[in-house]
Amino acid sequence: MKSNVHSMVVIFLLLATTFTVTGNPKISQWRGPQRDGKYPETGLLKEWPAQGPEMLWLVEGLGAGQSSPVVAGDFVYVTGIPDTLSGEAFLFKFDMQGKQVWKKGYGRDFTELFPGARSTPTVVDDLIYVENGTGKMHCINTETGTEVWSVDFYKDFEADSVQFGYSESPLIQGDVLYCTPGGKTHNVVALNRFTGEKIWASPGFGEKATYSSPIWFEHNGHPMLVNLTATSIIGLDARTGEMYWRIHQYQDNFIHANTPIYHDGKILVSSASRKDSSGLVLLGLSPDGREAGILWRNKQVINLMGGMILHEGHVYIPAYLQARWHCIDFETGEVKYVNKDLGGGAVIRADGLYYGYTERDGEMALIHQTPEEFRVISKFPVTHGTLEHWAHPVIGNGMLLVRHGNAMMAYDIRQKQD
Repeated sequence: MKSNVHSMVVIFLLLATTFTVTGNPKISQWRGPQRDGKYPETGLLKEWPAQGPEMLWLVEGLGAGQSSPVVAGDFVYVTGIPDTLSGEAFLFKFDMQGKQVWKKGYGRDFTELFPGARSTPTVVDDLIYVENGTGKMHCINTETGTEVWSVDFYKDFEADSVQFGYSESPLIQGDVLYCTPGGKTHNVVALNRFTGEKIWASPGFGEKATYSSPIWFEHNGHPMLVNLTATSIIGLDARTGEMYWRIHQYQDNFIHANTPIYHDGKILVSSASRKDSSGLVLLGLSPDGREAGILWRNKQVINLMGGMILHEGHVYIPAYLQARWHCIDFETGEVKYVNKDLGGGAVIRADGLYYGYTERDGEMALIHQTPEEFRVISKFPVTHGTLEHWAHPVIGNGMLLVRHGNAMMAYDIRQKQD
């Protein structure tokens, strides 16, 4: 009897230790802690100098890439392809002064249409997860840069090819990694984030993957996963992979590059097409999450990959390749205004203000937005770097990080203490 009691105590302690270590991991990821474009930084400048905030450091030589950097603790991680002829991709680790700590190769990345590393890394405690544009998922140790495990979407999950390369940023919830290989049988998969072993695979709607990143949320106690595939918005049971529902969503090149937003039983999705089943759409979930219906749709809002911000009942969303910044009532879909004072691009939010990075001319702007007003407070040109202005800006440790192809800049946006 004593032996059995002792064994049960040991098992309990092991489970308790495991929960303590892995139950609440510290995650740094695409578009901030909640994947919604909001960064928790405070004490930031409310206006920038005429020439822009002070550049603390500049690194060049990252190579081709549209992925955003990620700030985790006292380090910055970013991916790139220095030589597109070889296609060899690297994960870079920098300290807060811009000094390179290490640079580790993780195989070939995407070098065809719009070449460059696409996936923003996800850092969880001492592990970092990178999805390769050619269809591989890598788990890498943050201290040493050594690979812990990898899986191949084509060999391991029978994935279909993606025209512009895999661009999804890995999603971690607890000890589980969720990703979307696409295809008929392993359309969405859940992996053990420590080993890469498959927990479940869902056929979803059996389509090719697209370029969006999934979200996890709990709806009335039901853990759910939502993502987009070629012509669909799909909702799944996050525990089993069972597909609950599918809403048709079309984009001309099957590009759905924006991350959905969940709030109060509703899901907001944006795609760039004026087809009947595209544009900006709000879905409403049934109490158990097993059904979804369209609450409203706005086909005039054309945002391909710039993201959107939901704040206090309103959606703030720029346009794709157009000087159009919208404010829309979340519940009703009513357009409050469309402002044309700034080119379209990517948007994030921190400390009460919005940060826009325009994709045509590469301007970085500080913006005041409310349901009544849109006002550009300050802006400056991003003059370093190469090719497209597509990477979303990032805020961390009082810095604004801007990646432009081959270069990454860190700007000091902290308010100065008297």
